Amino acid sequence: MNFISTLLNNLNYPTILLLMLLESTVIPVPSELVVAPAAYHAAGGNLNAILVVLFATIGADIGASINYFVALYVGRPVIYRFANSKWGKMCLLNQEKVEKSERYFDDHGIVATLTGRLIPGIRHLISLPAGLARMNYWKFLLYTTIGAGCWHTILAAMGWYLHAIVPENELNATIEQYNHYIVGAILALVLLAIAYFAAKHYLGKRK
Repeated sequence: MNFISTLLNNLNYPTILLLMLLESTVIPVPSELVVAPAAYHAAGGNLNAILVVLFATIGADIGASINYFVALYVGRPVIYRFANSKWGKMCLLNQEKVEKSERYFDDHGIVATLTGRLIPGIRHLISLPAGLARMNYWKFLLYTTIGAGCWHTILAAMGWYLHAIVPENELNATIEQYNHYIVGAILALVLLAIAYFAAKHYLGKRK
C-alpha cells in the first residue's frame, strides 16, 4: 500500500489512469481520493480537469475489462475461492460482497453495469457478474464508460469547487466529509436511472 500512497501523493495523468485501473479490479483504491484531488490541482492550473476525467475513465474501463474477462473465463468457483482467500481479504474482498454485486446485476439486468458504477461497495465488482452472465462485451464497455464517466465528472466537479474554499492540507478530510452527501445524491440518481430504464422497457413492451 506504500506504492499506492506514493502514487496518491504524485498525481498526474498516468498515475490517475493506473489508480483507477486498480480501483476497478479488486485493489481498494478510493476514487474520491484520486479524481477529486486531481481536479483540485487542475483548478490551480497544474492539470486539465477534462483530461483528469478522461484518464480516470479509461483506467476504469481497463480495470473493469480485466474483471469481466477473468469472470468470463475462470468462472464463479474460482472467483469465490479468491474472495475468501488471504489475498482476497487483503483486497477487502469476501464472498458476500461478490454475491451482493451478483444480486444487484440479477435484479437490474445489463443496466446494472451503468448504475452499479455509481454505488460504493458495488462499483468495482459489478463487472464480475457481467462476465459471469456473458454480457455482450461492447455493450458492457459502453455502459461502464458512461457510469464511470458520470462518477468521475461528479468527483472532478467537487474537487474543482473545493479549490476555492479549502486549503490543500484539509482537502482529504473535507472530501471524506462531503462524500456522505455525494453518496446520497448518487443513490438518488441511480434510482432515477433505474426508474427511467424500467419505464422505457415497459413502454417498449406495450408498443
